[in-house]
Amino acid sequence: MKTKSLLSGVMALVLAGGLAACSSEQAEDDQRERLDARLITIATGGASGPYNIIATNLAEQYNQAYGVNARTQTTGASVENMNLLAGNRVEMAFLMSDVLSYGINGENSFAAPIENVRQIAALYPNYVQVVTSQRSGIETLDDLRGKRVAVGAQNSGVEVSARTLLNGHGITYNDLRVDYLGYAEAADGLRAGRIDAAFLTSGIPNASLMELAQSFDLKLVTITPERLSPIIADRPYFVALEIPANTYGNAEPIPTAAIMNALVVREDLSENDVYRLTRTFFESLPQLLSAHQAVRDVSLERAQQGLVAPLHPGAQRYYDEVAQ
Repeated sequence: MKTKSLLSGVMALVLAGGLAACSSEQAEDDQRERLDARLITIATGGASGPYNIIATNLAEQYNQAYGVNARTQTTGASVENMNLLAGNRVEMAFLMSDVLSYGINGENSFAAPIENVRQIAALYPNYVQVVTSQRSGIETLDDLRGKRVAVGAQNSGVEVSARTLLNGHGITYNDLRVDYLGYAEAADGLRAGRIDAAFLTSGIPNASLMELAQSFDLKLVTITPERLSPIIADRPYFVALEIPANTYGNAEPIPTAAIMNALVVREDLSENDVYRLTRTFFESLPQLLSAHQAVRDVSLERAQQGLVAPLHPGAQRYYDEVAQ
């Protein structure tokens, strides 16, 4: 009987402790800020690209902060992401500023302006990384004529910027043998010798190129500031930057073009939701940097420089708050 009483007492204590823990968790859950939206889907890009890597970590931060169902959606990147926003099929997206400009103005791949997109921040630069082999003899974009070239997934931000840069050098797709390949497929094509060169426009380092460089005589193709100047005059979202030395084993910095990335949301998300999403994004920069080095170039100070779309009122509210 004593043993039975003792066991009953222990069970009562365990139950009471469990109930207390549940009550504590419930109280903590009740005090947590909530979003009006029940689902936050973030459109990204290819599975191995920086967009997807960074967004996956960001979704985890949103889950922890708000208990919301935040998730990523792997896509063909920028153009598809704009169309997903236009169709109200995602709430947030990473994309390139050139595609954002085309989308809100109804240019290039977009038959009509997309009006329900608002910006949260300008992010980090996407470097145009044109890659070939050391033995190819390709030094500049002019040398790509007649070559088999991967220009990115069709209608992706990579492909849009590749076409613009090629046109700025007097080169059309008729001058090349074009393959529409994403990051991983382009790296595989180079390794197997199926293509001569590839455009991979992303933050640096690109995971597919990091892997490729371990088993391939990788060479970065130069895009000089002199050749970029007239392109920038017409398309000011381009900037002249350098891929730093030793990014992929390159001994010297490589001049190239770059385009700022953008973090955007649908216009119809509430001001309170976007305020919280913006705040948590900037508060989570240390965690996001641990996911991908490209985040080192993201900062609150530069987030409103080079904006392409109007700021969402919720993001504006956050910037006004931190400026006080």
